[in-house]
Amino acid sequence: MPGKIKLTEDELKIAALFESTTGASVMDCIIDPEDDRIIVIVGKGEAGKAIGRNGSNIKRLKRFVGRNFEIVEYAGDPENFVRNIFLPAKISNVKILERNDRTLIVNVSPEDKGYAIGKNGKNIRKAKLLLSRHFNIDKVRII
Repeated sequence: MPGKIKLTEDELKIAALFESTTGASVMDCIIDPEDDRIIVIVGKGEAGKAIGRNGSNIKRLKRFVGRNFEIVEYAGDPENFVRNIFLPAKISNVKILERNDRTLIVNVSPEDKGYAIGKNGKNIRKAKLLLSRHFNIDKVRII
């Protein structure tokens, strides 16, 4: 993970609330006003714990905070991390190109391409934000 990720005071408060509500460890927390959501990166193997049975933890947090939560499980390499970001889309291949910048090329099955991009590009923006913060990836392309 490049450098230290700095959280705002509000993000720290939400991360603490998230951890105490779910019992899952928070590795990163991002308040995304553009898409009216909070993105939480949890430790490896903790996504189910974070979400709770039938989404109970996420529903409770949404009532407290008034925003949607999106959970992504951390992975120590960009290839697996991007797979977690785009779940449940089926990704066949991930490749990093290093030229003037670091670009991650993601091959998504044709039937999942719309989901991977998301409404108005919401999911691709999330991928770019997270991959930039955690792996110094400059661009993400879905093909």
